[in-house]
Amino acid sequence: MGEELTLFRAEFNGSVRIESRSERLTAEAGAVFLREVIERLGMSGWMTRRLEDARDPELITHPLSELLNTSLLLLGQGWRDQDDADLLRNDAVFRLAVSERRGIGPLQARPCAPGEVLSKNPAEPDGLASQPTLSRLVRMLSSDGNRQVLRGALLECAARRILATRGGHRHRYLTIDIDSLPVEVHGHQVGSEHNGHYHTRIYHPLIASIAETGDLIDAKLREGNAHTAAGSVEFIGELLDQVERKLCQVAAVRMDAGFPEEHLLYALEERRTPYVARVRNNVVLDRMAEPFLRRPVGRPPAEPRTWTYEMTYRAEKWTRERRVVLVVLERADELFLHHFWLITNWTPEQMDGTALLAMYRQRGTAEGHMGELMDVLDPALSSSPRQKSHYRGAEPARRFPSGDSFAHNEVLLLLNVLAYDIVHATRVMIEAATHEGWSLRRVRERVLRVAARVLVHGRRATLVIGESAAILWQALWPRVAALRWE
Repeated sequence: MGEELTLFRAEFNGSVRIESRSERLTAEAGAVFLREVIERLGMSGWMTRRLEDARDPELITHPLSELLNTSLLLLGQGWRDQDDADLLRNDAVFRLAVSERRGIGPLQARPCAPGEVLSKNPAEPDGLASQPTLSRLVRMLSSDGNRQVLRGALLECAARRILATRGGHRHRYLTIDIDSLPVEVHGHQVGSEHNGHYHTRIYHPLIASIAETGDLIDAKLREGNAHTAAGSVEFIGELLDQVERKLCQVAAVRMDAGFPEEHLLYALEERRTPYVARVRNNVVLDRMAEPFLRRPVGRPPAEPRTWTYEMTYRAEKWTRERRVVLVVLERADELFLHHFWLITNWTPEQMDGTALLAMYRQRGTAEGHMGELMDVLDPALSSSPRQKSHYRGAEPARRFPSGDSFAHNEVLLLLNVLAYDIVHATRVMIEAATHEGWSLRRVRERVLRVAARVLVHGRRATLVIGESAAILWQALWPRVAALRWE
């Protein structure tokens, strides 16, 4: 359980002493909670049945399901570096949370005689998987088929959570937000480029989320210099088919100003998908807006005002005229009016300009959820093709190819997004239990990063947690129990 730590005394108070004892103490009690969410949704089994495990069965120590649990729980708890798995290798709660074994087996050290090599029994892994093992997992998951399974797991996780809380009933309408994110990298990872808009070296992935629920349902890694709309037709088209099959009857799409291009708008109109997007201002649109950029006669009211005007517009590369809505903004203490344009295939009878603007402004919530992914989980896409120059002080006897580093980084991104969805499921439940708004960081700090002592009696392990965390867990657990996916 660990060595005794030399006793320390605090200088500010001689009665305060610091020591380490051979007890099962942890600061990661929330790993058990996250594992329960994964288990209730059945996601570990869903992925394991579909992923191709290319490892030699004779050399397997850690089953695939436990490797997936380890990766997701580490990311969910805030341990973004795979080296952290070595630090937490003997953490009692993590060993319980990642293992597929029942009882207290994960806590028991397997006997090993002096000089004896530890047996490779796939049913009894010894502690968490090491960093090299997790790196090999990423490499194995980077095949085209396995990456498609991981992408499908994002929507599947969201669908199972949402349907479980709705008695299996689909929504009538859902809004899908499509956006691109800058993922900053430090180095020269394959496919990363300096992006002039963000003024740093990045990857530029596409991300899709459900506006009404906050779940992230798809992600695709792209090169750092990719245009905002690059690959969006295939990305959105495949996703909408699955969303309307699993989650709702009609899915609408909401996009930022970088997406409205002819090929994407045409594809959405052909499949009769409602959409709304912002359009970048240009000379023609500014000329169209000019007659409307005037305040009404009289003293302006205390509160700023907003006006909308209906028009049609056809860009040079468009094949048809489309409905656009001019939004004019009056801002306090500013002399000139501001304006921007929205484009949509909804008719004015279906959604007038005011309602369309209100719907578009709700993008802020979706951008907040995507921002939490980057702020709280902070994906570390650090895989790059580097061959070992030495191993334990000597030149390696064999050299292996580095593999597809771009695919490795996409796997890391997908695992981070899936970990976000699992923590987000906890956030949704605690918001419902407390009737308060919770940020993802607050959930991690107050619900997941909880100190505990693990007590073992017979064949049972008991987690003893503090009273403040126990109050929250007590409110949450009935909702976790109701999360059962059948």
